Amino acid sequence: MPRQTGEQILQDKYNTTRRAAAFYNNQMLNHLNSDMESFISEQEMVFISTSDSRGHCDSSFRAGYPGFVRVIDKTTLAYPEFRGNGVMASMGNITENPHIGLMFIDFFESSVGLHVNGRAYICENKELETLQLSEEAINDIQKQNGKKVERWVVIEVEEAFIHCSKHIPKLKKGDKQIENQENNIKKVDGDYFNVKQNKRNSSVRS
Repeated sequence: MPRQTGEQILQDKYNTTRRAAAFYNNQMLNHLNSDMESFISEQEMVFISTSDSRGHCDSSFRAGYPGFVRVIDKTTLAYPEFRGNGVMASMGNITENPHIGLMFIDFFESSVGLHVNGRAYICENKELETLQLSEEAINDIQKQNGKKVERWVVIEVEEAFIHCSKHIPKLKKGDKQIENQENNIKKVDGDYFNVKQNKRNSSVRS
């Protein structure tokens, strides 16, 4: 099932071939089973990884209400793209290289993760009928997230497997607005890392 020979080379080198074979045979699927589908439907966040045609990597984060990543069927997922910074880094990579990795982590209940690897493509709203998403489901997604879905990323599942809970921390949800006020945290959706000021200072020095 694994696609990359690099895995097998290192398994031979470090004498983990039998252990890896047990994992492939017992923990890895080429589709989503019902437990995986239920797990995804409860998640509010996902980490995504993509790379361009030269192999330059990018990681990103997506979030929404529980189930914002939609399970279309056992081999198809879709997540909505909302208005962002306009860079289009992840989707830009997908247009060059369709391979994508998704990492779902339940920090609050099970402390378990789920890897989903596959091939992705961009689906415009006018093409949604190809996903068999009902108008009610689309309206529900937009209502729950409070903003318009600009387009979708669709993933054709090739691998799905567990990330064990051993080193995943158990977290507790808090009210973000209250927490920010209590801790006097500066506005996080602007120039949190002071890049503008640093660039301005560099320009003055040069």
